[in-house]
Amino acid sequence: MEKKKTYHRSSENNMTTISQEEENFARMSLLLSGISHRAVRKLFDSEFDPSCLDASIKNEYIKLKDLKIKRIINQSQWNLLFPYKGQPDSNMFDVTLMITLLTNLTKLNSYEKFPIATDTTPSADLARIKYYRNNIAHNNGKIDSSYFSTAWEDIMEVCIP
Repeated sequence: MEKKKTYHRSSENNMTTISQEEENFARMSLLLSGISHRAVRKLFDSEFDPSCLDASIKNEYIKLKDLKIKRIINQSQWNLLFPYKGQPDSNMFDVTLMITLLTNLTKLNSYEKFPIATDTTPSADLARIKYYRNNIAHNNGKIDSSYFSTAWEDIMEVCIP
């Protein structure tokens, strides 16, 4: 018979509170993982029609192989592009892979720096999403309110035109 462990909590306040900076981080993470993903997918599917994605990817095999050699595309992403069985499905692609394909296989530019505010091209919008996603990934779990407001506004303008 299996024994169940019982954990006792102290009688102190069991409620956990989070700071405003931690709440900002959580909200930004949700925005970047949900809404921005859909915005990137919409652009991706307009550039790479899902009905002929397989042919589009096969036509770019040499460029894609070069990206893999340069370690811009990793093995896991490669397996999504060239699955063992079946055809590639863009619904399985993450934001990083879609942005990589968009900026390397289309006429969309890749940005090395954060774009200026007046640049509202699709390329600049992708750069903003990529910048904020990287910032969240390498963050300590807190975002101050001033940065949060600016980032939130930037991302919402990209995702909800």
